[in-house]
Amino acid sequence: MRILHLTPGTGNFHCGSCLRDNALIKALRSRGHDAMMAPLYLPLVTDREVASPEIGILVGGLSLYVQQKMPWFRFMPRFVHRWLDKPNHLRFAAKFMGMTSARDLGEMTLGALQGEAGRQWPEWQGLIDWIRKEGKPDIISLSNSLLIGLCPTIERDLGIPVVVSLQGEDSFLDTLIEPYREQCWAAMQANAQHVSRFVAPSQFYARLMQEKLAVSEDKMSVVFNGLDANSFGVAEPDPNWPTIGYFARMIHGKGLTTLVDAYIELSKRGTVPRVKLKIGGAKTASDEKYVEGLKKKIQQAGLTQRVEWHPNVSFADKLKFFRNLTVMSVPATYGEAFGFYILEAMASGVPVVQPDHGAFPELIAASGGGVICPPDDVKALADALETLLQDDHQREQITNRGLAGVRNEFSAARMAERFDAVLTSVKEA
Repeated sequence: MRILHLTPGTGNFHCGSCLRDNALIKALRSRGHDAMMAPLYLPLVTDREVASPEIGILVGGLSLYVQQKMPWFRFMPRFVHRWLDKPNHLRFAAKFMGMTSARDLGEMTLGALQGEAGRQWPEWQGLIDWIRKEGKPDIISLSNSLLIGLCPTIERDLGIPVVVSLQGEDSFLDTLIEPYREQCWAAMQANAQHVSRFVAPSQFYARLMQEKLAVSEDKMSVVFNGLDANSFGVAEPDPNWPTIGYFARMIHGKGLTTLVDAYIELSKRGTVPRVKLKIGGAKTASDEKYVEGLKKKIQQAGLTQRVEWHPNVSFADKLKFFRNLTVMSVPATYGEAFGFYILEAMASGVPVVQPDHGAFPELIAASGGGVICPPDDVKALADALETLLQDDHQREQITNRGLAGVRNEFSAARMAERFDAVLTSVKEA
């Protein structure tokens, strides 16, 4: 089966969606499919080699932005578009990701979801033409549902079935200012009628998005995300310096404030001597003020020397990061659709402590690699971390279950097997 998978890139930092997509395409190729991954917006940032390095950026983020702001841009010579969409220009622009005004963010999102009716369509039309003339897939896979403005045209003009993965889009759409939030959800629902199948990464998110998109249950499948667990070594933390880890975007929504407060609380108790905190993950320019506020709080608690910061690390440095952890927690404040960082920790032999909401209970039940605690509760999180750090036997049991669980239920091969079954059922329908 010839599969075209469209994936938005981030330009300068890792994201769970990119890592999942890259692993998926490679695993689908191993199953004998002619699978291609084509980047959109910005260059892809993955842990290892990109699945389809021969395919350049088909729709550039800078061209889309200019097209949204200046509709006459469509009449500019093609070399101007190509100049804007050079990878080095896009990587430079990615440094300012997150600094777009709330109005611009709403306009850009709605513009993409409006499809042919939006100002951005001349840029997207180029993608449709490429698919027709060069891509020629049997089935199209979209990395997330924010791309479904393409679906009505693909259905009408190309007649190719489209499978759309769901990756936590609700947490983004619900933060848009009005009237864009309401208009974007309305556009999502309208476009959803032209999608052959949605693929959610958890039962929690399948139920949530089925309601939000107003689609029938038979249009929704669940496929756990997966990774190549063999890429991760088993952690060997220093028993004299027990270390709590955090690895996700450095923002409030991922629960970093909650974890810092729990760490300060645990340190004050004195029950886990010399406990350290390592914070890693993506950090953009717009996150700097938030991070500086946390650093000041840590300084006031007299713990600066015990807290390490590792922003925007390479794959090799990420492996080192996990290797030194005793336990990890990313206590997100909202219902996560999945949480790729959970798999990375468990694949590294690091038990996790996660809030009892979103997909976390499913992931921990399926893997056995962690414990859950009440959400948004600093004391409860400190208690759970304290228990795991003090109980070597329990921690070892959870570690072993997590290692086995990731390999059995959350491998890239298992993900591709399940995704393959979805694609086949759609193609044969």
